[in-house]
Amino acid sequence: KKKKKDKKDEQIEELNDRLKRQMAEFENFRKRSEKEKSQMFDMGAKTIVEKILPVIDNFERGLAAVPDDKKDDPFITGMDKVYKQMLTELDAVGVKPIECVGQEFDPDFHNAVMQVENDELESGTVAQELQKGYMYKDSVVRHSMVSVVQ
Repeated sequence: KKKKKDKKDEQIEELNDRLKRQMAEFENFRKRSEKEKSQMFDMGAKTIVEKILPVIDNFERGLAAVPDDKKDDPFITGMDKVYKQMLTELDAVGVKPIECVGQEFDPDFHNAVMQVENDELESGTVAQELQKGYMYKDSVVRHSMVSVVQ
């Protein structure tokens, strides 16, 4: 009788161990799936943001080209409101412009396309932003295109 009980106890222990391992495996799978789903969403959102940025650039170029005497035109005012609304919505989902002018050049955020002479700024400082860069949450969507002091 004692041997049979030992065998049953061993079997119970083995089944309990297998159950615990499978529960741990399932928990790991659930966490991994959540993480992958979140990463896929962020990747998709980043792709959409990349496609919207040229539209923002065109708004900025268009609004910058409006002469001062036409700034009160209802059409221009409307376009400015649409532009500001787009920026507000992008900001709400985590898209932020990269600050660069006057900052130290950082290749993780800036893409240097020119070097300039400037006695007022230190060497390696961003002197001018040629194209705005943007971040989505913690990752760079587009690097700032800049000129850097020699």
